[in-house]
Amino acid sequence: MKESPEDTSKTSRPSRLYTGGERPFDPEDLVMASGHDVTPERIERAKRLIEEQGAAAVERYLP
Repeated sequence: MKESPEDTSKTSRPSRLYTGGERPFDPEDLVMASGHDVTPERIERAKRLIEEQGAAAVERYLP
């Protein structure tokens, strides 16, 4: 089934999907990926995890 031009203009899907730590992420992203509310304490902990583990810090939460 082919989509009409009207249907494609409304979709906002990326042309390529990314998972894990392939793309840059912030400490706030890490906190949200873990399912917690963003607080200053959690952001500091996330910064330390990113420094220690790099992309592996977020890959444990994302596929």
